Amino acid sequence: MAEKITGQTLAGGRKKAGEPVGIKAPSLRFIDLFCGIGGFHFAISSAARKLGLEADCVFSSDIDRDCQKAYQANFNRTPFGDITQIDAADIPDHDVLLAGFPCQSWSIIGHRKGFEDARGTLFFDIARILEAKKPRAFVLENVKQLAGHDGGRTLKRIRQTLDDLGYKVDHRILNALDYGLPQKRERIWIVGFKDSAHEMSWSHGRKQMKSLKQILEKDVPTKHFASSRIRKKRMAAMKVDHAEDTIWHENKSGHISAYPYSCALRAGASYNYLLVNGVRRLTPREMLRLQGFPEQFKIVCTDSQTRKQAGNSLPVNVAQAVLTGVLENFT
Repeated sequence: MAEKITGQTLAGGRKKAGEPVGIKAPSLRFIDLFCGIGGFHFAISSAARKLGLEADCVFSSDIDRDCQKAYQANFNRTPFGDITQIDAADIPDHDVLLAGFPCQSWSIIGHRKGFEDARGTLFFDIARILEAKKPRAFVLENVKQLAGHDGGRTLKRIRQTLDDLGYKVDHRILNALDYGLPQKRERIWIVGFKDSAHEMSWSHGRKQMKSLKQILEKDVPTKHFASSRIRKKRMAAMKVDHAEDTIWHENKSGHISAYPYSCALRAGASYNYLLVNGVRRLTPREMLRLQGFPEQFKIVCTDSQTRKQAGNSLPVNVAQAVLTGVLENFT
């Protein structure tokens, strides 16, 4: 039975008592599917503000209770749960649909079953909402492996579905390293416009990367430090002194490399396979910074849950650049 959408307060778009009357920025309504802890929400809010628009979230959804808790703390709204149980007709009208839909079906970490996996079929929940609500645009994000899955046929099927719904579709694979974040994180971004006259202006990034010094915390609790056995093993494997901060990465074969940036964060394994200067693990706040989350992001969940949330999230800087290219068509 479909979950009825009742009782959720819409964010923005309502003048509070006593608020001065003035010129209100044009409002842009968006929905945030598979919203996690709000990477897309932060990104569209920033992109819209720079273009003189007000981003108004009218619906959000995520099945993870801890993500719901974090989203509520940061945006004052609790996302709805299982999107498969929500009738598309009940979702508020909106201008932009955002969805970082689950990636395990295509990820190199998963079994790459694609549409055979129930998580892969969640794309079709996006499609049914697009068909019912017909927003002006959408932005989807996923792992870059989606582009090559099943010899490219999976992406072709996705694009064909979106095309059949009447959208002008384009996609790019972008790396967070090119957008100022010290994290090598390549993701596919799929955008679509209902108006075929709209053009997507893709940003090429090329922003100066933040140094790890700007990311790393100074006073780190001892609980984040690796055991002496692990530290000695890593040091013996590297045998190289680095003058600047580096993050050491150990791959599945045991090979260790050090870079002035992080390899892609993961939902579970990041805590163990990435070590700062070979001696300690990343803190939850550092992982959020590597994903571009602002300092005012409120951490309300446990360390382990926050690490998982950061690993599952999208790079906010890249999302903001993509959304700027989308929203420029609406100004």
